[in-house]
Amino acid sequence: MSFLAEGSDISFPVRFVKGVGEVRERALSRLGVRTAEDLLFFFPRRYEDRRNITPFSALTEGSVASVVAEVAAFEKRSSSSSSRRGLEISSVLLSDGRDFIRAVWFNMPRLEGVLTPGTRVALYGKVEVRGGIQLTSPEFEVLDESDPESVGRIVPVYPATAGLSPKWLRRIVSSALELCLSRVCDYIPPEMRRRLGFADLRESILEMHRPRGRESWRRARTRLAFDELFLLQTGLLLRKKRHFAAQKNAPFVRGKPGEKFDAFLRSLPFPLTGAQDRVIREVASDMASETPMNRLLQGDVGSGKTLVAVAALVIAADSGAQTAFMVPTEILAQQHYFRLKEWLAELGIRAELLMGSLSRGERRRVLGAAASGEAGVLVGTHALFGAKVRFKQLGLVVVDEQHRFGVLQKNTLLAKTRAPHVLVMTATPSPRTLPLSIDGDLDVSVLDELPPGRKPVRTVLLRASERQHFARLLAFIRDTARQGHQVYWVCPLIEESEKLDLSAAYSRFQSLKEYLPDLRAALIHGQLPAGEKEAVMRAFAAGETDLLVATSVIEVGVDIPNATAMVIEDASRFGMAQLHQLRGRVGRGGGESHCVLLCGKPTPEGAARLDAMVSSSDGFEIAEMDLRQRGPGEICGVRQHGVTDFRVADLTRDYKLLALARKEAALLLEKDPALENAGPLKDTLMRRLGAALELAGTA
Repeated sequence: MSFLAEGSDISFPVRFVKGVGEVRERALSRLGVRTAEDLLFFFPRRYEDRRNITPFSALTEGSVASVVAEVAAFEKRSSSSSSRRGLEISSVLLSDGRDFIRAVWFNMPRLEGVLTPGTRVALYGKVEVRGGIQLTSPEFEVLDESDPESVGRIVPVYPATAGLSPKWLRRIVSSALELCLSRVCDYIPPEMRRRLGFADLRESILEMHRPRGRESWRRARTRLAFDELFLLQTGLLLRKKRHFAAQKNAPFVRGKPGEKFDAFLRSLPFPLTGAQDRVIREVASDMASETPMNRLLQGDVGSGKTLVAVAALVIAADSGAQTAFMVPTEILAQQHYFRLKEWLAELGIRAELLMGSLSRGERRRVLGAAASGEAGVLVGTHALFGAKVRFKQLGLVVVDEQHRFGVLQKNTLLAKTRAPHVLVMTATPSPRTLPLSIDGDLDVSVLDELPPGRKPVRTVLLRASERQHFARLLAFIRDTARQGHQVYWVCPLIEESEKLDLSAAYSRFQSLKEYLPDLRAALIHGQLPAGEKEAVMRAFAAGETDLLVATSVIEVGVDIPNATAMVIEDASRFGMAQLHQLRGRVGRGGGESHCVLLCGKPTPEGAARLDAMVSSSDGFEIAEMDLRQRGPGEICGVRQHGVTDFRVADLTRDYKLLALARKEAALLLEKDPALENAGPLKDTLMRRLGAALELAGTA
């Protein structure tokens, strides 16, 4: 143990902290605590203010309260309800010296040996009125008067796991503070700390564990949240710098708008929105610079991302370069191809389509056009990754719905040329803050303006108790078709499942044909052969089908202006972003459109998602709500430990702090590109994020 006293390193295994040992080390690892340093940054999930105890007389129904009381009596009984047979109820009578209340737990064995009469306890839980004031299933802690950490102060409550009591966690964190806090090195440059008015790192860590008050705690939290965001932004910018340095001398196309681009703008039958004009200028500036464009284009459904992509590929064509346009599904590839072919023909730019379902002869012809340079644009699915796909001069790669492609797939396409410009697009907007954090090595453009005249889709929720109105829904669909419009009916599954009580697309298709025999109905799903899917979508686009029953295969890219109504069955089973994408398939023609969400008995989380869909049509707002429910790792598809698993920062509330962190990281790297004068910062960055961000070898 002598090495602990001699060195300043605090990354030694947590088992060497006094009172831990190997058994509790395994329990702590389940909480992500593996080193003494982890224990310092293992912050409370909440606090209980035990300085001024709330008397029972002040408790109100529906509130969540912390109380300190003495156990007066304990009772255990079995439920008398037939629906709750086998349920054991533990009921404790509590006294605060003046009044009595009860605390109740369900199926909590061995409580009678802990909550004995005369025991003092701190409890935290929801206040209910059940024949009197009651705390239902509260968290509790037996108090020890000899433990100064438990009474008369603001008490930290740490994330718990089996085998580790709140009292023990407080004690072990205190041991780590005594042993290691003095060794903590403040890695944020002193000039930056002074300029931003941040508290000292050691003081901030101590305040988070032992808060003196609300303001001092808030100041400490701000400092620690900034640290996490600043480290991430510095790492991302270093990675971006390394990427460009590796390609510094590689040939790439420097494109400038020319005759084709001017002709393209003149051919548009409508004026650009302000957002489109701004983003096209950003793209044009990127493509004329000395480094390859690497830009993320975010835009809500219907904001005009495809038009921006066309502008980029026309700029590439003006410079004699080809474009690869990569999309996730054949349906979307076909839609893009037919639209681009019509758009580009007048400009003298030839578009070709490459998909796995092409015949051998057609595939050979398309590959030849790409290799010779005759095809200025090659639209395709994963078929673009094929080893036989060659380009004469590939200067631009456009990736639509980029979250649907793996990094390795995308890199396979980029390897077909050297340092191409890259434009990745998504109509599933992340919250405004996330691109800065997760896609920090991309420049970000946002189309935050819809074309004039586009009306929000009216969204209605039909719950299980309202299913008697199903006949009215069918009548609405029939009336929509009689007015010459078309309808989508979306189901989550293709065939019936014995495990999930969900409507299947096939059985719903059969039943709707019976309910609505006068309508022309069709079925489409992901398992249909490519040729059949194409035929179904062509018929629907041509107005030859009134009602299209589908799975989420239609989620992305399908553009039928005449479709004005959508029904989404078992809607609570879909995520918010997916529901927003599906809803975006209607309302594309300028007229009034409707989306009906059908659901049975959703979970509380599912009900919250559906209520949000009814109340908002803003994709960014919906994504913010989605993030609050699911967390940044899940919504972004990243789960690297230490990248988005922040201990303090919250991307849904710290967006201003995130922007500040990115600004400060950029300023620091401008002055010190290799962090040569920021040794502690560089050491901390490499230790915490080096592996996750692949920073090994970064200058």
